[in-house]
Amino acid sequence: MDESQTEQRVLPLVVRIERAAPPYRTDALECAARAVLTLLTDPAASGAGEWADAVRAWERGRIRKVVRRARGAEWRRALALPGITVTHRTAQVRVFPPVPLDGWPKDLARLQVSGTELDDPEPPPPPEDDVVLWANPSLTMSAGKAMAQAGHAAQLAWWASGERERAAWLARGLALAVRTADPGRWEELTGSGLPVVRDAGYTEVEPGSRTFVADAPWLRDGAPARRDPERTG
Repeated sequence: MDESQTEQRVLPLVVRIERAAPPYRTDALECAARAVLTLLTDPAASGAGEWADAVRAWERGRIRKVVRRARGAEWRRALALPGITVTHRTAQVRVFPPVPLDGWPKDLARLQVSGTELDDPEPPPPPEDDVVLWANPSLTMSAGKAMAQAGHAAQLAWWASGERERAAWLARGLALAVRTADPGRWEELTGSGLPVVRDAGYTEVEPGSRTFVADAPWLRDGAPARRDPERTG
């Protein structure tokens, strides 16, 4: 069934940004990607789990993700809603089961979505993990937009992985790195057969823009992802 004939859903993510101690940008991007994988691998999201129907309905359409920010009492209200909180170095992100596009819980709907800006105090070191989510060096994205795109890349990597690779990745705590590719490396990555995120163009970038490539040793054989990589958001 075409997405236009079904209720569109979105995966909400909320990043904690306290004025006195905002997270580093790279930490926030990696935390968002880990949060998406944590939800996908949680028992509540599969089989007869309480979120399984919502996740399946969301996966049938575009895997849209929206990142909002919270602090203080806003963050405490977000913690009271069903979801999973992931902490990664300086960052905290809470991910929630998918909701209808126009049916966000009140305490999430009121949170700010645009203009989420974060910085790294110094360039992140070379990645040490097997899984690296490479950002397009020619695109400028807010931290919130980039967090959603990193989440897409992590999800495409998970879909493209076999059971053995998934088990090994889980055993490593879903470890991953997010880095910006060098321009020459980016062209190599996008032509390598690795999962590529192509944005739907709802915000900030042109439709069809290649925002991220998911790289891992077991993904480099050119095997197609289980799902269409253009069905993001």
